[in-house]
Amino acid sequence: MLFSSPQFVFAFLPLTLAGYFAIARIAGARASLGWLVLASLFFYGYWRLEYLPLLIGSILVNYALSVAIHARERHRTGFALLIAGIGANLALLGYFKYYGFFIETVNAATGAQMTVPHLLLPLAISFFTFQQIAFLADAASGAASDPDPLSYLLFVTFFPQLIAGPIV
Repeated sequence: MLFSSPQFVFAFLPLTLAGYFAIARIAGARASLGWLVLASLFFYGYWRLEYLPLLIGSILVNYALSVAIHARERHRTGFALLIAGIGANLALLGYFKYYGFFIETVNAATGAQMTVPHLLLPLAISFFTFQQIAFLADAASGAASDPDPLSYLLFVTFFPQLIAGPIV
């Protein structure tokens, strides 16, 4: 859903804002943050529902890593977890962005006839991957506090920021 589309301007945005303020008034600030997370996940899933588990899985793994790193920020284990987290994030990004290119290159160089996968690039994968790598690095350096799950979910999924691009 594009920000300029009628679905966004006349349905999604007004319902999201109205829900946010109504829930904040009735149930409090934390509940309204939960509403924003749900709206942001809906926004992401509206484009291609099958990539929503990828986003959620990435968030769960990175959140668990950030908690583990934060608990061991001054130990070698924390650094090893940081390296593993960066590697896993880059592997996920590399798979979706470069796996087809790699197979095409191998085929061209060797004459092999490997099937080139036709992967559709998940929306905002670069953004949420680099966002989470930066958070892992902040957790390892002690610059980020141990986040609560709801705040971390909103940090990664907030819909106006999610499709902004990989550089904030």
